Amino acid sequence: MRMRKWLGITLAAVLLLSLLAGCSGNSGSKNANATEPPAASNNGNATNESTGNPITLKWALWDWEATAYYQPLIDAYKAKHPNVTIEYVDLGSTDYMTMLSTQLSGGADLDILTVKDIPGYANLVKQNHLEPLKKYMSEQSIDVSLYGGTVEQIQMNDEVYALPFRSDFWLIYYNKDLFDQAGVPYPTNDMTLEQYDELARKMTSGSGANKVYGAHYHTWRSAVQLFGILDGQNTVVDGEYDFLKPTYERILKQQEDGIVMDYATLKTSSTHYSGVFYNNSVTMMNMGSWFIATQIEKVKSGESQATNWGIVKYPHPKGVEPGTTLGTITSLAVNKKSANKEAALDFMKFVTGEEGAAVIAATGTIPAIKNDEVVNSIASVEGFPADEASKEALTTAKTYLEMPLHEKSADIEVILNEAHDSIMTKNATIDKGLADMNTRVQLILNN
Repeated sequence: MRMRKWLGITLAAVLLLSLLAGCSGNSGSKNANATEPPAASNNGNATNESTGNPITLKWALWDWEATAYYQPLIDAYKAKHPNVTIEYVDLGSTDYMTMLSTQLSGGADLDILTVKDIPGYANLVKQNHLEPLKKYMSEQSIDVSLYGGTVEQIQMNDEVYALPFRSDFWLIYYNKDLFDQAGVPYPTNDMTLEQYDELARKMTSGSGANKVYGAHYHTWRSAVQLFGILDGQNTVVDGEYDFLKPTYERILKQQEDGIVMDYATLKTSSTHYSGVFYNNSVTMMNMGSWFIATQIEKVKSGESQATNWGIVKYPHPKGVEPGTTLGTITSLAVNKKSANKEAALDFMKFVTGEEGAAVIAATGTIPAIKNDEVVNSIASVEGFPADEASKEALTTAKTYLEMPLHEKSADIEVILNEAHDSIMTKNATIDKGLADMNTRVQLILNN
């Protein structure tokens, strides 16, 4: 079925399904803290999908209740394959990839595997848990060009082991009411890093409980460090990190000047980025496109008081094209030991293809396959900002992966996170923290 047919589905109906997803669940769902391998699937009914006999597929994922598109995807697939039941196995978002690896190593009968990040993907490939896909992709005439080059970036051993279904990228979210109150023009889709800093300083006001911060950086390393790779000259797996010094100097100065919240306080209090945006404590916030659907839903439920909001493209270094940003991909893979491999591959093809992209886009979430129809679909979701600049922000010029594929990316990630914490909490100077990154990552790369 072509995408235009799916985009004809009433958006309100799909959104209603997504809101119901958090409370409907499946009778076969697992607790997020489950450590035992799931029971054998299908109650003896594991059959070839093409026969039309009953099949149960187990889908490993995280944050079922907080994710808008899971249930609509299942409903859309089941409408075409009524003999297939999809049971979700929620392993929770904390240490999801480690939990998934543990489950698979323990023989869990999972069929469909959601791959959260590049380091975890590399580990699963090395552990031989994932079904190779190149032959299947050729047989099914899957066009990798639809994914904008991301499939090529996740090849290992001249093979592909997952297909993207989400391709998130970083944006700037801003509170229009706070800008209106200050009489300051809204941020634009073409801001340099220096202009963003200037605007954040201009929008900082008040003190104590009434303090409004001009910008906000969550405690993830990516929220700070990856401004440094937007010029395309470096990556975070090269083993040399002195290029990050200007980034840390700028953001630590913002912290010292009270333009952004204190990192150590955010870390120790486990403050979530959504909360400070919801309660009008920050005027601008860099965050991924995954927050669009959440913000829309929370405005509707009344949890978010930032009801008048917008998005713009990521700020960029001088000389870099506007729309250059950072990105992550979320992929689907099939367990190499799945007893229902044919059906699992078919579900993967559906979710990662044009039909799945239409369902995902209708919830306000960015799918891996992006075109004008998808952008229009997202921008027409009820609750999406009505201004043209917000719609324009959905298109990107160049997206750099937050963590490029590397066989030692998981080990590098640990080192970068530790050094980042030390720098941002001022337990180490910028120079010392960067020297620590250089030394320790080089040791990893040389062994």
